[in-house]
Amino acid sequence: MILVVFRSRFSEQYDHEYETTEDYLAKKVRAVYGDDLVQVKNYETEDGERLALVWWRDPETLARWRADVEHHNAQQQGKEKWYAFYELTVAEVIRTSSTLEPEAYPAP
Repeated sequence: MILVVFRSRFSEQYDHEYETTEDYLAKKVRAVYGDDLVQVKNYETEDGERLALVWWRDPETLARWRADVEHHNAQQQGKEKWYAFYELTVAEVIRTSSTLEPEAYPAP
């Protein structure tokens, strides 16, 4: 399993277009990669920093998403306009332990 950790903070150029793009891409990624996109969680801190955690079943599926033209275009907009700061970390999950019932937590 692959875990993508995306930290960010909006710039002063953040606008409604970001939310429209984010909603569209969230629907697209679930429709196209639903079986391989394990889970997505988004958080925002009191000081405005944002954190997205995205679990992927394998590196190949993540590579296909990275190559998606619309996703790439949104990344460019983020770099040029929407984000004052961002940090992306991609990690391979070695082990997961959980108190959740197996059906409540997707298997790797």
